[in-house]
Amino acid sequence: MAYVQPNTVRASVTEARKTTLGGLSPWRENLVKKLILDGLSETLEVTELARACALSRSHFSRAFKCSTGLSPQDWIRCQRIARAKQLIQETDLTLTQISLECGFCDQAHFCHMFTRSEGINPFAWRCRIMRTTPGLSNTRARHNAQQGFGTDQPQTQ
Repeated sequence: MAYVQPNTVRASVTEARKTTLGGLSPWRENLVKKLILDGLSETLEVTELARACALSRSHFSRAFKCSTGLSPQDWIRCQRIARAKQLIQETDLTLTQISLECGFCDQAHFCHMFTRSEGINPFAWRCRIMRTTPGLSNTRARHNAQQGFGTDQPQTQ
């Protein structure tokens, strides 16, 4: 019995070490996440993200998944859905405008991915949020006024 215990401890240390090896370095992970978030409305190629980290596409994809728990494509998709939810709550943009703003190729693809992620289509999600969040229309109107939506004034950037 005394001999089995050290092996068990050694095995658990080795397994714990394996889960932390192989991921992106913190600077690479921060760099790629910033690139993704800054370019969310654009087409993002994993090859370009890998190149920015000076890694091959396959090594980058494995390391990214090891670091985040998601493949680069899945992480990008989650960020796009999160951004879409934010825009749905804070603006009166149409779903088509939101889909393009979040980097989806069209509204149909956006609706499909949103429904797959949230279990409800974006229009129904917007209706539910409007019903369950008191004062959201006032917050949305205030936000829209700050952003220049619904006014005749040109938007400045």
